[in-house]
Amino acid sequence: MRKTRILIPEPASHFVRVKCTNCNNEQVIFSHSTFPARCLACGTQLVYPRGGKAKIVGEELRQLG
Repeated sequence: MRKTRILIPEPASHFVRVKCTNCNNEQVIFSHSTFPARCLACGTQLVYPRGGKAKIVGEELRQLG
């Protein structure tokens, strides 16, 4: 089986719209975030950085871009 060559590589990272589990506030965060992002309304931590792809605690609504 041959591997297909990717002519134009696409990035693995993207922006994600996330809903906070405590206050239902929606905000946009980066999927490969290197710092902990908090909810702007209640201050709950939504993202835990892990070196590569971040662990997203809130509910992912959709990917942007």
